[in-house]
Amino acid sequence: MNNPLKKFSERKEIGLVNWLGLYTQIQREIRRFLKVWQQTVFGPLMTALLFLFVFSVAIGKARPEIFGMPFSHFLAPGIIMMMILQNAFANTSSSIVSGKIQGNIVDLLLPPLSALELTIGFVVGGVVRGCLIALIGFSIITFFLKIDFYSIFIILYFSLMGSLFMSLIGIIGGLWAEKFDHMGAVTNFIITPMTFLSGTFYSIKDLPQNIQTIAQFNPFFQAIDGFRYGITGHADGNLLLGGLCLILLNIILFSASCYLFHTGYKLKS
Repeated sequence: MNNPLKKFSERKEIGLVNWLGLYTQIQREIRRFLKVWQQTVFGPLMTALLFLFVFSVAIGKARPEIFGMPFSHFLAPGIIMMMILQNAFANTSSSIVSGKIQGNIVDLLLPPLSALELTIGFVVGGVVRGCLIALIGFSIITFFLKIDFYSIFIILYFSLMGSLFMSLIGIIGGLWAEKFDHMGAVTNFIITPMTFLSGTFYSIKDLPQNIQTIAQFNPFFQAIDGFRYGITGHADGNLLLGGLCLILLNIILFSASCYLFHTGYKLKS
């Protein structure tokens, strides 16, 4: 009689990918946030539009042009990228923490999925959510602002790198956290400050020189600055350095996420 567990063990030994399981995991993560789209898609879009409206009305006319463009045109890419980063993080972290609290996190351990497949499944869900919000957000903003795209390739690159980076941070944070209060602390004291201090609402050239140097190494700034360059053609920092740093950071975080899933960090106890 055939033993499915033995077959799975043999499959893992020769390094085959469980494509059906991986597809199912990705589908689960995407359907999870689409089922409550009012909170996961519509809510962040409203937040982004309100940020754009309030800042444009409050200080847009009083502020001189930045890089030769109106303040609202400078602001829009930063706000959209901020939404990509925050929602990619929220998707993976909330999925894992919810599973822990509801007691169904064991569902990640029972299926024949490797640590690599689990990591990819969660990451794709976060990337899809972040990029979907960016796509819809730009579609709405173009009704109010005339926005030209300088480089579609750079836009796609930094959208992918940024959402991938924050999805991986969400996985690590979700595995570490034991309740939503822990994730709230990460969001309030790490994610939000780094996002708001990344040049989303201003050019970092307005900062003192020593702080500008520090800001160059903020991955949030690198993602936002590259994304803004893809739309406006202007960047505050070194675009090549930012792109390479994000790749390196994603490799490190991806390896760390795979390792944590492999060891069952805070999942098996």
